[in-house]
Amino acid sequence: MNNKKHDKELKIHTTGRDDYKADAYHHPYEPTPYIVLERLVSSGFLTKDNVVVDYGCGKGRVDFFLASKIGCKTIGIEYDRRIYESAMENKKTYSGKQKPDFLCISAEEYRIEEADCFYFFNPFSVEILCSVIGKIITSYYENPRKVRLFFYYPAKEYISYLMTKEEICFVTEIDCGDLFSENNSRERIMVFELG
Repeated sequence: MNNKKHDKELKIHTTGRDDYKADAYHHPYEPTPYIVLERLVSSGFLTKDNVVVDYGCGKGRVDFFLASKIGCKTIGIEYDRRIYESAMENKKTYSGKQKPDFLCISAEEYRIEEADCFYFFNPFSVEILCSVIGKIITSYYENPRKVRLFFYYPAKEYISYLMTKEEICFVTEIDCGDLFSENNSRERIMVFELG
C-alpha cells in the first residue's frame, strides 16, 4: 500500500485508525485506502464540477485526494473535534491548490445546500444514516439535480436500508476486490443516484 507515499506527496498525515470516541452510533476513524480512491477517481463518476460531502471525514484523506486529483470542491463533515483539528492541521500543510472545507458538526445537523455527491465509509450507525439520507432527499426535492451516493465497504445494514428507499436507485458497484490479497466481497464502492 502506498498510503504513506500519497500522504507525503499531499503533505498531509491521515494514516492510522482512531476509535477514541467510537460508540454504538459513531464508528472509528479509518481512512479509505488510496488505491480505492484511485479506483473511484478513474471510474469517471466524479468531475471538477461536483461538490462532494464526505461524511465522517476524519483527517480528510478523501477530501484532499479528490480535490487534488479531480479539482472538485469537497466538504468534510466530522463530529469528533480532536480528529477535526487534525484535518485542519492537514489543510495548513496540504500541497494542492483546491482546498477542502471542513466542518466540526454532527452529520444530522449538517445542512445540505450545493452538494451533489456524498461519500460514506460506514462512519455511523444506520439510525444516523436514515437521518442523513432524509436530509439528502429533502435537499434534492428543494433543488432538483443529479445526486450520487458512494458507499465504500458498505455495511449490510446500510445496503438493506438503501434498497428500501424509493427515491434512491442502485446504479453500479466499483469492484475493489482485486486491489487486496484477501477475497472480501465488501471491497467495493456501491453507487446510488437520485434524480
